[in-house]
Amino acid sequence: MGERGASRHPVGVVDLSTSYLGLKLAHPLVPGASPLSYELDSILRLEDAGAPAIVLHSLFEEQISADPLRTARAPTDPVGYLEHLNRIKESVHVPVIASLNGTTDEGWTSFASLVEQAGADALELNVYHLSTNLWTSGATLEAYTLDTVRTVRSLVSIPVAVKIFPYFSSIASLARQFEEIGVNGLVVFNRSYQPDIDLETLEVKPDLRLSSSTELLSRLYWIAMLSGRVDLSLAVTGGVHTGADALKAILAGADAVQMVSALLQNGPGHLKVVREEMERWLERHGHSSLEEVRGSMSLERREDGRAFTRAGLLQVLQRGIGPLS
Repeated sequence: MGERGASRHPVGVVDLSTSYLGLKLAHPLVPGASPLSYELDSILRLEDAGAPAIVLHSLFEEQISADPLRTARAPTDPVGYLEHLNRIKESVHVPVIASLNGTTDEGWTSFASLVEQAGADALELNVYHLSTNLWTSGATLEAYTLDTVRTVRSLVSIPVAVKIFPYFSSIASLARQFEEIGVNGLVVFNRSYQPDIDLETLEVKPDLRLSSSTELLSRLYWIAMLSGRVDLSLAVTGGVHTGADALKAILAGADAVQMVSALLQNGPGHLKVVREEMERWLERHGHSSLEEVRGSMSLERREDGRAFTRAGLLQVLQRGIGPLS
């Protein structure tokens, strides 16, 4: 994959540069899709804080399907999204990754071409579909997902990443199939937002909770399982709040990490804090670049791959409760 863009922001003594989706980035800390990209001003603040790329907020299939030709001009409607993307591309010097959230090839796949024409450097497909149909099998849902992604891949020439939730039955096989149909990257994992029940009003209400570092573990596991085994750029999203979190993801094999909750809580300046924490760790351990340690804890490169299998579960149980009788 060729390099489609580069950040203008320098790094310190330690080289934190990385390549994600063929995009040359000064470091791997990428602001993920969130309300932070609703306004051009906040995007410029992210760039000034050192963001090496920007993932725009998601445009949902339902928003496109409702009335794709309406003339509203908000960043959350189809026309407004394209205009917003175009303004951002004219205003920033870092790659811009558009994000589409959907489930079928009927709602938003044709919109992908318009996103490319508006100047997006890459496209992230946020695949979010939890079926309530008692007769729809997991294999059927995976086939739907692959068909949708395959259609988008055939419509655009820019790099395409797929962002998935962790509930597929065989993530390793799905990743391999994404590679086979020409996908460029995989983002793990989409956070699932379940509603709560208000006991006083007896209404279903949304319950949005920001992530914490504890959510990182499932991401580390699958990045470590996939790194070096599939020809995909790998990114972690969910649970990256500190330099330690980001480094763990890189050691597992990630090419980039997407940050949202930490930036919502601490502001764009938190990017510099995390970046400096990474630099200090690498310097302290005698490394001059991030590339020296990338994937060093992956299944592919660990001599003791048992840590990523059922044997690892046994070790956890034995350490937690003592020898099993």
